[in-house]
Amino acid sequence: MALNLLPTSMLKALDLLPDAKTPVTLFTRHSIREVVTGQGLAGYDLQLTEQGRDLAQAWGSYLIDNTDRSIQHCISSPIQRCVDTAALMIQGADTSTLAQNTHHIEIVQQGLLVEPGSFVLDIKQAGPYFQKQGALGFINSFVNNALPGMKHPITGVVDVLELIYNTHPQDHFGLSLAVSHDTILAAIIAVISGRNTVSREDWPKMMEGLFVWFEGDVFLESKLKWIWRGQVNELSIREFQNLEK
Repeated sequence: MALNLLPTSMLKALDLLPDAKTPVTLFTRHSIREVVTGQGLAGYDLQLTEQGRDLAQAWGSYLIDNTDRSIQHCISSPIQRCVDTAALMIQGADTSTLAQNTHHIEIVQQGLLVEPGSFVLDIKQAGPYFQKQGALGFINSFVNNALPGMKHPITGVVDVLELIYNTHPQDHFGLSLAVSHDTILAAIIAVISGRNTVSREDWPKMMEGLFVWFEGDVFLESKLKWIWRGQVNELSIREFQNLEK
């Protein structure tokens, strides 16, 4: 069964979700892709494997079956494996509900969901560090605000959170999908958790993500809540942003 390949943290997270009347976003890494050797950025041309395609579809179906929600909005990195993950999850969702799931995948062009674009101000300055340090080393340097050409880590994370807030479903029983990459998720999880070290064990697996939702009608005055690996956490966006000062 395809769901055997799903990180176990994701099934456990369903038990921690708020009442179905509270809209949530699943901010997830794409499904299983072709393997690449080396420690740097995975090529943009790497596609989902057949197992990865089956897993995305099965997870989409299971998610809807077990949360009483429908997919009301979807955003994705423009990289094909992310777009395919989103489309396949929606296909799976369509088999499990009479409610209308969106079939529109909004491709986020401004770089906020592409690795490591959402955190970069000047790729000419930052790029060589990515090649030299590899993905894990680069993200550790980023969360410690130790790289030229990069946003302050809190600014970078707030930019992505605001995107998610603005594309969050508005209706009861709503679910939004946001499909991105491991580097983006690893950095965001570390920064919102107040950690300045990311280990290999912390690194998001393929098709692993966090559920997020917000309390408040204005982003900067809202409270973020999220579920990651069996823990429910929260923070004030305003207080979090003020940590940068």
